[in-house]
Amino acid sequence: MDLVVESSTHRGWAVISVQGELDLHSSPALTDEIAGALDQEAPHIAVDLTAVSFIDSTALGVLVASLKRARERDGELTLVGANGSPLKVLTLTGMAEGVFPMTVSIDDLQPR
Repeated sequence: MDLVVESSTHRGWAVISVQGELDLHSSPALTDEIAGALDQEAPHIAVDLTAVSFIDSTALGVLVASLKRARERDGELTLVGANGSPLKVLTLTGMAEGVFPMTVSIDDLQPR
């Protein structure tokens, strides 16, 4: 399945919805989309992983670097809907506990 990346807003958050597999070949599309959201002052970015079936170390690196850049701008980056294989990767790498804020759904995001 080809990667599909779409942007929207919800409750003051820049929501980046991703469908497909996040790997070495598809990560640049995610990087580009997040970079656009990071251009905002104090960006609040939610990356919706609900429809992501696979994530590799390259994509994980993109998310970690983006989290760091958002925090440098007094913003935040939250992962939404991680499940299955992506959640397993986030858990095994220790990213799901204390590194990334995570929510189950977009509706769980607090208004900004």
